[in-house]
Amino acid sequence: YVKVGRAFRNENRRLKRRERPYAKRRSSTSPPRVLAVAVAVGEVESSECSRRPPANMESSRALAHLWRLTGPTGLTQARAMLLGRPCWSQHQTQQHNFSSSSSSVPEESEDEKKMPDHMMSTIVNGKEVWVPKGSSVMQACDAAGVDIPRFCYHPKLSVAGNCRMCLVDLENERGMSPKPVASCAMPLAPGTTILTDTDRVKKAREGVMEFLLLNHPLDCPICDQGGECDLQDQAMHYGSDRGRFVGQKRTVVDKNLGPLVKTVMTRCIHCTRCVRYAKEVAGVEDLGVTGRGGASEIGTYVNKLMESELSGNVIDLCPVGALTSKPYAFTARQWELKPTESVDVSDALGCNIRVDSRGTEVLRILPRNNEEVNEDWISDKARFQYDGLQRQRLNVPMAKGAGSVLKPVKWEEALTAVAEAAEGVSGEDMAAYGGKLADCESLVALKDLANRLGCETVQCEDVGQGVPDADLRSTYLFNPTLSGVDAADVILMVGTNPRVEAPVLNARIRKAQLEGVPIGMLGEDVDLTYPTTHLGGAPPLSAKKNADFSLALDQARRPLVLVGANCDPAVMAEVEELFEKRRETIEDGWNPISVLHQSASTVGALDLGYGAAPKAVPEGKKLVFLLGADEIDVPEGAFVVYIGHHGDKGACRADVVLPAAAFTEKHATYVNTEGRPQHARRAIPPPGEARDDWKILRALSEVMGHALPYDDLRGVRSRLCEVSPTFERIDEAPQKATYLGPKHKKGKVGAKTVLRTTIENFYQTDVISRASLAMAKATQARANQ
Repeated sequence: YVKVGRAFRNENRRLKRRERPYAKRRSSTSPPRVLAVAVAVGEVESSECSRRPPANMESSRALAHLWRLTGPTGLTQARAMLLGRPCWSQHQTQQHNFSSSSSSVPEESEDEKKMPDHMMSTIVNGKEVWVPKGSSVMQACDAAGVDIPRFCYHPKLSVAGNCRMCLVDLENERGMSPKPVASCAMPLAPGTTILTDTDRVKKAREGVMEFLLLNHPLDCPICDQGGECDLQDQAMHYGSDRGRFVGQKRTVVDKNLGPLVKTVMTRCIHCTRCVRYAKEVAGVEDLGVTGRGGASEIGTYVNKLMESELSGNVIDLCPVGALTSKPYAFTARQWELKPTESVDVSDALGCNIRVDSRGTEVLRILPRNNEEVNEDWISDKARFQYDGLQRQRLNVPMAKGAGSVLKPVKWEEALTAVAEAAEGVSGEDMAAYGGKLADCESLVALKDLANRLGCETVQCEDVGQGVPDADLRSTYLFNPTLSGVDAADVILMVGTNPRVEAPVLNARIRKAQLEGVPIGMLGEDVDLTYPTTHLGGAPPLSAKKNADFSLALDQARRPLVLVGANCDPAVMAEVEELFEKRRETIEDGWNPISVLHQSASTVGALDLGYGAAPKAVPEGKKLVFLLGADEIDVPEGAFVVYIGHHGDKGACRADVVLPAAAFTEKHATYVNTEGRPQHARRAIPPPGEARDDWKILRALSEVMGHALPYDDLRGVRSRLCEVSPTFERIDEAPQKATYLGPKHKKGKVGAKTVLRTTIENFYQTDVISRASLAMAKATQARANQ
């Protein structure tokens, strides 16, 4: 130990490097003298030489001292000398390409031999971690739990490698990398050791941060990104405590991307996340980089709006305050908000969202990651329609008085008026209809009440005509599941437009198309943001209209046919017949039929036994219950009871209005188009005297003398499980059903039948979006474009 200490002291004096923690290696093929002395005195055994400090410092004091003085590279060189392997000099190290695997990779250990072939081992800051082969250095660091700063990298986008904040040091059998490398763009090679906390890495990150802040304005007090800004956080962790720039900072003119996304382009750090997202995910190449060097800017080339139903996701992607929410501008700070996990009801996908509220008001809605449903994205309607929750709300019970005018009344008076209207009315003269946004608890309560009154007309609006039998779930579900789109080898769309019906699903289909999956389209020829093979706009259905697509369909093992819920049953029969001929080639356990519904309540209503509602209530009905149903025409003479949360078409026709809670104001269950039950949680209380829908129906049943057998939320959900076991498996998609053959009866399709979606305006499809000012502005901007 004394000899080792003296040797190092003499070597350190000679090199004049006392201020550095590690002595600089000499440009020779021999190890430093201190290691030579250590080997000569026999203190370093070949079995003890490793990349980590010895666990027992007392038993190997010389080795521990070497680790502290020379670092892991010195021990590596000592090990190489003892094993008879060549040691690399500093000059040779600089000429080495660290992206390629070393020829002197250590032999596999017993643990390595037991690991799967697709896995590989690496060491991150002394910790061994196993990652899939082909992973990047950054992914290995993430797997090891080591935080790597980043701005341009995003797991759902292509690698750009232009921010340079993710620099790390790499070391293999040949020594240390000549300079820090960008971990996001560097593939991991066998035998590589990753070091993220060396002085060289810290200094490099500090320099990158100084350049990023060079032209960045001091807008933090007025920036909506303040408190959740990546640049703020990383400047605190990795930046310097002072700046050296004294010149004038550059400014950039703001761009107009529409009424939803606000731009302050002077804050932009050119990470190009928004550009890559628009091109790769949204499918609209509206954003790009213009200019060169210090004059480069992010913009739309020409003065135009960003025409995408997923444009709001650039707000979440932007690491700084360059792209923020225009409706949310100057509203609140992040630490003032209460987050609540919930589910979106603007379409049938059931995207996972986070509702941020303050007091009794919802201030913004953000996406939650769920790889099986919506990944990291939500549509603009799901993100920006929340202001409709504050407008045109029903907050007190109302009943028609003199002059057939709705007037506010007490709850007792409203419920008594309904009970009196139901006296003497037979069940055949009653009808109950569920709306687009009705939750499953309310639907089962309405059905139980209607059945107790003898009413069998229990239907739900927006249920497609193509649903033949609600007893078999595979006839009305998205059977391959939403994540199954990634596994499909050919996709056929019939009578649907996923760009407006389910924009997040459309982005997933686009990803499949970019990977080479052929996509055919039978129906209206529309722009889906990716190329498709158009097979005609009307039946008969035949893949032979295009030879290449027909060949791909014949050879497909996992075909997926995306059918619009409003397709004619005869068209559905043709689709089933098309795949019945190819049944032998379809993989076992794979059902290609995928029904895409448009409303959040549709699948839950079908699970509970609801039927498809007509566009108008049949003549002769004397008592009609509307559970948020606003698009069903009711004939004159019928007594209408409307239970809902917005004063829309249904409330205008009602004789009694019972105010209910919206999806952000109650604990509710929704089932998405693939049959996955999910819970929406209460974020804010209902306004005024509004109550949960099922509670209103429970109170009404007692006043009418047919009390329902549950009094709390647990009892209602137990009733749901009795009706359908599906509700016992929350957040679980149903098992993929095997294709059982045709279920629709063959029929004759009209000659003038044109397969198209029923959605005319994407931004206004339900009572919440129709009441939203942001959605109205988006509609007007799209019309004026």
